[in-house]
Amino acid sequence: MAIFALQEHKTDEKLTRVINILMQEGLTKYKTKHSKAALPMRVEATKADMLHKKGAVFAVRDKSHFTSGGVKGYIITSNETLIEQANKITHFTPNVYRRYQYADQDRRLIKGFVEENLQQINTFVVDIDTKKHSVQDILLACLDQSIGQPTLILSSDRGYHVFFALETPIFISNKKEFRSIKVAKRISDNIKRSLQSVDADMYCNDFGFFRMPNSHNIEWFDETAIYHPGTLIKWSQQKDDDLGRSLYIVPKKMHVTSLIHSEWFNKLIHATDVKGEKGQIGRNNVLFTLALVCFQDGQENSLTFDLLDQYNTNLRYPLSAQDMKAIISSAYSGRYKGAKKEYVEQLLALYVQGAENIPLYFGNKVWYKHKKAREDRQRSHYDEWEEDMVKYITAEKSSSEPFIWRTQKEICETVGIASSTLNNLIKLSTKLLKTTTGKGRHSKTGWTTVELYIAYIIQLKKDSAVRFTKYVQEMVAEQIESLEIIGGYHRLINYLDKLRNDKDLNVHLLTEVRINNTG
Repeated sequence: MAIFALQEHKTDEKLTRVINILMQEGLTKYKTKHSKAALPMRVEATKADMLHKKGAVFAVRDKSHFTSGGVKGYIITSNETLIEQANKITHFTPNVYRRYQYADQDRRLIKGFVEENLQQINTFVVDIDTKKHSVQDILLACLDQSIGQPTLILSSDRGYHVFFALETPIFISNKKEFRSIKVAKRISDNIKRSLQSVDADMYCNDFGFFRMPNSHNIEWFDETAIYHPGTLIKWSQQKDDDLGRSLYIVPKKMHVTSLIHSEWFNKLIHATDVKGEKGQIGRNNVLFTLALVCFQDGQENSLTFDLLDQYNTNLRYPLSAQDMKAIISSAYSGRYKGAKKEYVEQLLALYVQGAENIPLYFGNKVWYKHKKAREDRQRSHYDEWEEDMVKYITAEKSSSEPFIWRTQKEICETVGIASSTLNNLIKLSTKLLKTTTGKGRHSKTGWTTVELYIAYIIQLKKDSAVRFTKYVQEMVAEQIESLEIIGGYHRLINYLDKLRNDKDLNVHLLTEVRINNTG
């Protein structure tokens, strides 16, 4: 019973830290009435609260309370209430609102959770609406493809919510037509776009309701993984540069250069009798081409979805919402630079009356020929062997350590790969890791992958609470020291450099490795 009480106490402490980090001084610390805190603590907290503007968050007790007639929920203005109610709430708004109210006299329906009413943005949240990816998959994707490791990962019935908390909030004002919201939405879009490999939902509301942290759904929490807004803005700008888009579009130039405002685009998007037949381009091609034009013009993903959702609704034979999302996601994937001129000409000829009299105005846009995405091309010989090796090692790995111990001969016979091919693969692969212990007939060869080793380190961290023990530090450092310096080794060291969850561990590991590798 005492052990159980201790575990509960630790859980409550963790939950309190999570909520305090997410709220960023946006709420009062204690309730104004019926607080359980001692009077001196409330007095000190009241003084501190006066230094920051306070707002509120919205909370819902059950997903079924999101109805077409309104949202049934309540308004929370203090961290104390939020912590007390955490295990009774299913969803909340992690970003704080300055305007909030009930929509009925019974105070059952809530309203005001629109972007213009935001007071401050404390965190960016990504919705992953599937369980086919593990927590380790998500962490690796964040490290490898996105801004860095997340602050918090929560599990839900169908997937995960991934939080990237801010060191200081982004405060919202109506200056320059809510420019701060536009900047924040672009950061959110780029984070979601960077996590497409783990099926991040591009169409989830950027600053709406998300899962509430509770005593049972926290899969990952690192309070040191917080981000300064300036760092995120710079990272987002780099992503925009990669996609060839800018954040701000000057209205005066829109009518000159924008394809979206051209006559042929307007005619095409109002063509409703579009279906297509065998050998004839149809709805999918129209939607894809329109989406590519929007992408080429630098329009936000969410605005394109709203525009094409309305277009799809007006079609005599509309596509399913799922198909439409897939088409827009493909257009915005970054694999294509713009629409194909030949498609536009064919679509106009097929579905727009009098198309021959419509000038094909292209502005100063460049039209591109589409090439197949890299993943759609035939995989190389070594890619196939690498995938076979990864599958074999993953299947054979024990739960107690990341390595499987096999001779190279055993590996070659089991996987069916020639020894010379395996030697070349080891040099080229960025996924495989290899270590050898002992000498001569007593030597052993260990095989693992970068992903499995990172998952192993993450599990060690969870098992040893917040900080690695000295024993674990020494054990991991010793293993890394014995790794052969092949492609996967450099990728692993890069991961460890990004894993900021224990700076002492990073310093210890990287110092040991660099000293030993410089002779």
